[in-house]
Amino acid sequence: MTYCETDNGRRGEVVAEDITVGIGCDDGNGDYVRLGQNPCNCEAEVSSDGGASQQPCSPGRSLWLWFRLVVLFIFLVSLAVVFFKWVGPFFMNKEIIPIINWEAETFSTPVLAVLVFASVALFPSLFLPSSPSMWLAGMTFGYGFGFLLIISAVTIGVSLPYFIGSLFYRKIQGWLEKYPKRASVLRLAGEGDWIHQFRAVALIRISPFPYIVYNYCAVATNVRYGPYILGSLIGMVPEIFVTIYTGILIRTLADASQNQQFLSAPQIAFTIVGFCVTAATTVFFTVYAKRKLNELQTEDEQLLQ
Repeated sequence: MTYCETDNGRRGEVVAEDITVGIGCDDGNGDYVRLGQNPCNCEAEVSSDGGASQQPCSPGRSLWLWFRLVVLFIFLVSLAVVFFKWVGPFFMNKEIIPIINWEAETFSTPVLAVLVFASVALFPSLFLPSSPSMWLAGMTFGYGFGFLLIISAVTIGVSLPYFIGSLFYRKIQGWLEKYPKRASVLRLAGEGDWIHQFRAVALIRISPFPYIVYNYCAVATNVRYGPYILGSLIGMVPEIFVTIYTGILIRTLADASQNQQFLSAPQIAFTIVGFCVTAATTVFFTVYAKRKLNELQTEDEQLLQ
């Protein structure tokens, strides 16, 4: 048992506790087994060659984890069945299909394009969500033209709050000073060179930080417009594709419900796989962005020390 000595000569805290048991020979080449404290409180098993091997810490914990995962999977599958069987058709017939039919009868395709562009470009400045407009772009125009329409409107949608926020620079800075912990992530984008700012803005856009709030707060972090606009466009690409896919999925389900037809096996498989891939991609990019932002914060704190 090993102790550390303190200044007054007393024994301090335990550094290590190690017991060596051995059967030695005169030549000093005996076999020894070293037993030490295991943080998991597991039993040590002596291997055939005289070394010590550890058993898994808690088999019951591993089984309990798998049990919870199985229960969660069954719950999600049941929830999906209930949604597609009862909840989804109800909203399709009562809400979504009437709206789609009203839009098709009231507006032409060019007019819908103008409305989608205007709403995505102006709603963020008014603190209004633009996701429904992106869904409409997916339902009406698909991936190709829908993406070009949304990305061009987003350029205006993130630029207007940036320039409007410059008029309230002092007030926004005062708000950020009231919440230093939350603002520390935003201030990353205003530090470093052009590449650092671009990277930080892109990660903030991918992370779950509120999209509309950052539009106005960005200018108060002293981030330049070049890395801000480019980082915003690159960082919002995953979100745009997710919203377009959501619109296409809504349209597919609405058409099937309106025509009172079931989806074919390939359509069901494509829908399920596409939904799983979309959800997994969203989670991956979100977790990746949060981790990288934490790394950037750690690097900045080390530089300040």
